[in-house]
Amino acid sequence: MRMHFLAAVLAAGSIVAATAFAGDSAPSPQAGSRTASTAPAAKQIRVEKVSPAYWRVVMHNPPFNIFGPETIPQLNEAITSIEKDPDLRVVVFESDVPGFFLTHYNFIPPLTDTTSMPNGPLGMPQLPDMLIRLSKAPVVSIAKIRGRASGVGSELALASDLRFASREKALLSQFEVGAGFVPGGGPMARLPELMGRGRTLEVVLTGNDFDGDLAERYGYVNRSLPDAQLDAFVDTMARRIATFDKQTLADIKAQVDAVSLPANERIAEGWDSFIRSVQRPAAQTRITQLMKEGLQKNPDVERRLPVYTGQLGGDAPAK
Repeated sequence: MRMHFLAAVLAAGSIVAATAFAGDSAPSPQAGSRTASTAPAAKQIRVEKVSPAYWRVVMHNPPFNIFGPETIPQLNEAITSIEKDPDLRVVVFESDVPGFFLTHYNFIPPLTDTTSMPNGPLGMPQLPDMLIRLSKAPVVSIAKIRGRASGVGSELALASDLRFASREKALLSQFEVGAGFVPGGGPMARLPELMGRGRTLEVVLTGNDFDGDLAERYGYVNRSLPDAQLDAFVDTMARRIATFDKQTLADIKAQVDAVSLPANERIAEGWDSFIRSVQRPAAQTRITQLMKEGLQKNPDVERRLPVYTGQLGGDAPAK
C-alpha cells in the first residue's frame, strides 16, 4: 500500500495508518510515486507581467486549486522574482479557477515530499519561509480573492499586504481544526494584529467560512466589493501604486512591517505545530473520513468544507 501524506507521518511514530487516503488506485499526476513526484509538475503558478512595475501571479490548479509540495517550487520561483526584480512595485495574486482562490494542502503525496525540501533563505521550512519573505518584500502585494480561500489560500492572503474580496463569491477560512490538526501557515500569528484575539479564535477554533462582507467587518480583508467591480477596483489600485517610486514604497512598507508583522519565529512555530498535530490519531481519523467523503475529488466537499468537517463522526452531511 502506498504511503500517503498523513500515513507517512504516522508510520514514523507509534501509530500506523490503517487506510491510505486514495486507496490502492493508480497515482494521479500530482500524487504519484517517487518517480512521478520528481517529474516536472504541471504549471500551477503563472506570472503575467502587465508592465515592468505591475505583475499578476495567477493560481491555476483545476478543479480546486489545491496547494501541495508540487506547488512550492513554483511559488518560490515567483516570490524570489518578486523580491529581486529592480522595477517591480506591485503584484496581484489571483486565481483563474472558478470558485477557488487557493485551498488546502494536498493530502495525497507522501509527507516526505514536503519535509525533505531544503529550508528556504530565512532558514525555515519552505512554506512559512516564502510567506514571511512575501510580507517583507520591497513590493506591494495584493490578494484578489474570488472563490474559496481555505488553509494555504487564507494564509497566502494574510501574508499579502492588502486583501480585497468578492462580496458574492469569496469564502475565507482556516478549516484545519475540523480535520484535527493545527494551521501551518501562520494565521494564529497574523490574525490577532488584524482582528483581535476573540475574532481570531473564532476563525481558527470554529473552522467556519467567512464571506466577503463578514471578512471585511472582522478585518480579515481590507474591503469586500461587488464581484462585478472587484477586477477594475484592484487593477486601478495596482496601476496607481505602480506609478510611485519603488524605494519610497519599500521604505513605507518596512516602517509598517516593523510594528505590525509577527516575529519570524512565531510563524515557524505554527508550522512545527502543524507537523506535530498531523501525527495525532484525531487527525488520522478525521482526514481519512474526509477522504472517504470525497475530499480532493467531490466538488461538494471542497465547496462546503465546514459542513463536512463539522459533522465528522456524526450524521452524514446534509445534501
